[in-house]
Amino acid sequence: MNNPVSYRFSASTVHYHFSERLQDLQKLVAKDRTVIITDDNVFDHHKSRFRGWNTIVLRPGEAYKVQATVDSIISQLIALQVDRQFTLVGVGGGVVTDLTGYVASVYMRGISFGFVPTTVLAMVDASIGGKNGIDVGPYKNMVGVIRQPSFILYDYDLLKTLPDAQWSDGFAEVIKHACIRDAAAFRMLESTDLAALRRDKEGLQALIQRNARLKSGIVKKDEFEKGDRKLLNFGHTLGHALETQYALSHGQAVAIGMYHACRFSEAHLDFSETDRVARVLGQYGLPSDAVFDADKVLGILQMDKKRVSKEINYILLQKIGKAVICPLPLATIGKWVRKAGVGKHKKAMPEK
Repeated sequence: MNNPVSYRFSASTVHYHFSERLQDLQKLVAKDRTVIITDDNVFDHHKSRFRGWNTIVLRPGEAYKVQATVDSIISQLIALQVDRQFTLVGVGGGVVTDLTGYVASVYMRGISFGFVPTTVLAMVDASIGGKNGIDVGPYKNMVGVIRQPSFILYDYDLLKTLPDAQWSDGFAEVIKHACIRDAAAFRMLESTDLAALRRDKEGLQALIQRNARLKSGIVKKDEFEKGDRKLLNFGHTLGHALETQYALSHGQAVAIGMYHACRFSEAHLDFSETDRVARVLGQYGLPSDAVFDADKVLGILQMDKKRVSKEINYILLQKIGKAVICPLPLATIGKWVRKAGVGKHKKAMPEK
């Protein structure tokens, strides 16, 4: 294996094994002391690669990122007589990594875990930073912990079976990173498109690593989200509220959230580049606007984890590449959301 890139966090070091293969997992952990957690989609595509490993296979999708799934996993770990010397390895997208990290953090008060992300979204965002948790009803990631994995192994060949929609989904987070902290990457995204990047294996790998390093650098300086880590929530405040109410993927919801955060930035910070952001979202197969029920969305926003009393720390843009944290009254956000949710020419979103 190549030498890993390592980041030291408050209580542990995470080793990033870029450009490896899933088969290399056995060089990092012992098969007889490891349990892999994956989902039906990944397992069906790669059955031969899981041969000889203890494997728990979950139903795919955000609907299963709930306590009932956690209970099921823990019951299976007990049946396998898993003790504190075992390692859990999540092989999958963001739902799998969230669940794996959460279960590993609470099972026997904490055992080791690592990730093999299989989607662009998981490679650039979900597997990085130590946030692990589950949804409660319409509230995303309401219960969870911050605990870092021991390692993240990147096998880019796993992306070959990724559906087209999930490629777009992952690029919502790539665009987010560019908007908040990397203007040069934003210009690069403007100059190409998703189809071209999928054909450019080396360019894609470099872009994924660039994003992994960007997020890791932010988290290293602010692991427990007291300051700049909050910038990573750009597009997610409204996005999460939309995702729980409508039949949207995470990337689609965050894309709409970013677009409206840009519109909010126009009013609050004189931001003038909303059209550039909307064009890039479109280049990568993502929406930027839609009709939604403001009352339903505001009902979710009032329980957003970023709310402090009657304010929410909303992430806005001064310019592309420069995001800021703006504590805004719920009343002000409500006014913006009501205005954003209506329009004669917008496309209505399907409800769940």
